[in-house]
Amino acid sequence: MDSWANVLASDGNEMFTSAHSLVASMIWGAIGMGFFIYGKKQQSMVPLFGGLLIIGVSYFIESALYMSLAALALLAGVYWLKKQGY
Repeated sequence: MDSWANVLASDGNEMFTSAHSLVASMIWGAIGMGFFIYGKKQQSMVPLFGGLLIIGVSYFIESALYMSLAALALLAGVYWLKKQGY
């Protein structure tokens, strides 16, 4: 119960509370940026928006585990959509 009180009382300045989430965010953000740049240069919407979503995941999800799972799911989605011909 004490952790919920800390979450509700925080002012939002505690973005990365662990080194794991910081490193995971840097890695997934770089991968998302790569997908975004690739999609922009190739004029392909799937990697472009996939990269933006991965960047968003790396910014909004603080847990390194959940961030990685969400980013891997998005990568699988981008791969599947490209395999389908989109």
